[in-house]
Amino acid sequence: MTELSRPRVSAPVRPITLAILAMGGEGGGVLADWIIALAAQNNYRSQLTSVPGVAQRTGATIYYLELFANPVPGALAQEAGLMREPVLALMPAPGEVDIVIASELMEAGRAIQRGLVTRDRTTLIASSHRVYSMTEKIAMGDGRIDRVQLELAIEQAAKVLISADFAQIARDNASVISAPLFGALAGSGALPFAREAFELALSSGGVGGQTSRAAFARAFEVAQLASGTVPKATSQTTQSNVAHAEQVQHPNDSLASLGPKLQRFAPTLRSEFHPAAHSVLVHALIRLADYQDIEYAGVFLETLRPIAVFERNSTSAELLLETARHLALWMTYEDTIRVADLKLRSARFARVAVEQGVDSSQLLTIREFLHPRVEEIADTLPKRWGQALLASGLLRNWLSARMSKGRIVTTNSICGFLLLYTVAGLRRWRRASLRYSNELTHWSAWLAAIQTHMAPNYGLALAIARMQRLVKGYGDTHQRGWGNFQTIFQLLPALSARPDAGLSVATLAQAALADESGVQLKQAISRLQLN
Repeated sequence: MTELSRPRVSAPVRPITLAILAMGGEGGGVLADWIIALAAQNNYRSQLTSVPGVAQRTGATIYYLELFANPVPGALAQEAGLMREPVLALMPAPGEVDIVIASELMEAGRAIQRGLVTRDRTTLIASSHRVYSMTEKIAMGDGRIDRVQLELAIEQAAKVLISADFAQIARDNASVISAPLFGALAGSGALPFAREAFELALSSGGVGGQTSRAAFARAFEVAQLASGTVPKATSQTTQSNVAHAEQVQHPNDSLASLGPKLQRFAPTLRSEFHPAAHSVLVHALIRLADYQDIEYAGVFLETLRPIAVFERNSTSAELLLETARHLALWMTYEDTIRVADLKLRSARFARVAVEQGVDSSQLLTIREFLHPRVEEIADTLPKRWGQALLASGLLRNWLSARMSKGRIVTTNSICGFLLLYTVAGLRRWRRASLRYSNELTHWSAWLAAIQTHMAPNYGLALAIARMQRLVKGYGDTHQRGWGNFQTIFQLLPALSARPDAGLSVATLAQAALADESGVQLKQAISRLQLN
C-alpha cells in the first residue's frame, strides 16, 4: 500500500455516547431499544446498559448507550491502528457524553449535577414538564425545587438545548413520552441518520403504532427548529407546530377548558367570580368533578360564594385565590374510595403495560399490596356505622388483627377487579361517610374563620386560608398535620387581638411545617407569649 492510499486517521475513532434519564412508566427502555434498532439497521455496533434508580424518583433509571460505526474493513482497520472489536464502556463518564435525553426537568438537572452535560460537547434533549420527586412531595411545606433556577442551569449547561413539553405532545397524540423524545433525537441532527431510518426503527419496535408516529413527527419538527436544522421549505409549518407546543406548555386557562359537562358553571364564574381567580377555579372544578361528580363541583362554588362577593371589587382577589385552591385540595382528600378508583383506571393499565414492555400477545398481571387501617375502613362506612366500629373494642380489635398483615389483590383478576370496583363504586355514597362528615366539619370551621376576619383583618384571613397546607397526606402524616392545625386554630381568638395577627399565624404555620416532632411549633408559640 502506497503512502497516498494509506487511510489517514488524525485521531482515534470513538463511539457516539448517549445517556437517557427516565422514570418508571415513561418507556425509557423502549426508547433505548429503538436506538439500538436504529444502530443495527445502519451498520453500527451498539451496547446498552442501565442503572436502576430508587423509589425517591419513582424508579428513575439511567440508560447508557454507545454506538460505534463499522465503515472500515477489518484489514484496513488493523493497519490504521483501529480495533476490529471495540471496547465500549458500561457507564457514562462525566464530560464524555455526546447526547443526553431527560424525560423531565429534574432529570435534566440530575444529568447536569453528575457532569454528563458539558457546554462544549453535549446535545441535551429535555422535556420541560415536572414530575415531583418523593422528597419534594413528602416535605411538610413547599418542598419543590426552584424551577427558575433549574431552567437557568439547564440553559447554560449544554452545547445544544432542545426543550419542550414532550409529555404534553405525547398526551395530545395518545402516546407515551418515549415516542416524542425519539422524534426530538431525530430532529436534533445529533445522530448521523436520516429521518427515514428513525421511522423504520420506530416501526420495527412494535410499540405504539400510529399514535407513536404522530408524536414522533410533532417532536421532530419542534427539535428541528430548536437545533437550527429545519429546512427552509418547511420552516413556516414547523414554526406553527412549535407555536402550538408553546401554547401547550403555557396554556391559556380560559373557561372553554371546562369541557361540555362543566360549562354550566361558566356563566356563574363570569358574573360572580373575579377574573383573576378563573384559572384556579377551572382546575378546581375539573378536579372535584373527577373526584366525586358535577354536583360536588357545584357545592364547591356555592361554598366560595361569600368570599367571591367580598373580593368582587378587589384588584388581585388574593384571598379568593388562596381559599379556592386550598378548599379544592381539602374537598378532594385521599381515602380508600379514591385509591381504588385510581387503581382501576385504564390509563394506569396502559402505563404499566408500556413500562413492562407488554405487547398484545401477552397477558399482564398486576398485584397490589393493600394495608388499610381500621380507621380508614371506618371512615369509608356510613357515619353511624363508622362511629360504631371505632367505639366497639371487640369488633375493632378483631378487624385490626385481620388487617395487620395486609393483603395482596390481583387487580386484573375477576375477584380482585370486582373488589376494587366495589370500593370505588362507594363514591356515590361518599358524602354519607364518616370521613366526609368529619372533613366537612373541619373545613366549615376553617371557612367561617376566614369570613369572620376578612373584613376587619384581611392579612389574618389570608394567613388562615393558607393554614390548610398543614392538613395533607394520610395516616400518621395526616394526623400530625391535623394536630398542628388544631393547635394553631385554637389560638386564633388570642392571636386576632394582636396588631401582627396575620404575621403571627403565618409564623406558627411555618414553624409547624419545619419539623415533624412539633418542637419548633411549641417554641414559636412560647416566643409569642400568648399566656
